[in-house]
Amino acid sequence: MTGTLPPGGEVLDADELEARWADAWRPEEVAERLAGVSAPWCIAAGWALDLFRGEQSRPHGDLEIAVPAGKFSEIRDRFPEYVFDAVGSGRVWAGAGNETLAATHQTWVRDPASGQFLFDVFREPHDGLTWICRRDETLRLPYDAIIERTSDGIPYLVPELVLLFKAKALRPKDQADFDGVLPLLGRARRDALGRWLERVHPGHPWLSEPAE
Repeated sequence: MTGTLPPGGEVLDADELEARWADAWRPEEVAERLAGVSAPWCIAAGWALDLFRGEQSRPHGDLEIAVPAGKFSEIRDRFPEYVFDAVGSGRVWAGAGNETLAATHQTWVRDPASGQFLFDVFREPHDGLTWICRRDETLRLPYDAIIERTSDGIPYLVPELVLLFKAKALRPKDQADFDGVLPLLGRARRDALGRWLERVHPGHPWLSEPAE
């Protein structure tokens, strides 16, 4: 991802965004379409925490998946009937070209017939099969260490990394996710989350939570 966003892009208000995400897919729908791809992709954000829990804990306004940026074409090729729009700083570039994709890390998959958004693709920095945290490039982990799977094979980002990303905004739903998932984390996961929070968000209020 480059440092400068290109000109243009459409700003969508909150009501329009909510309406256009009303038909967002569920994890199993994406997993079915991506079966057999070689790219190490996974469900991210709130849905990843619910896959870890084994049940849906709250409504989800969208669905996010994460993929290595260099493998994005493998994902896109599985959805030839849809359009990939780049997103950044509150703007949407419809059917983004390579320059705009390089300047952003989010991509919304859109049904061109209805205009509805179906899921969000995070194009993550990486070095081969090593994932690189976009908020701290010194935090690097092998993909096979950060992706787990449900009993029916849906890949999801490990909860300790999901919570690390949720820590930045700390919206009410992020706090609720933290409160609900923390009791389910063993000592190793809690220790990892604590180390990463100290590294990426020093002084974060979640660091005051007692150890298990």
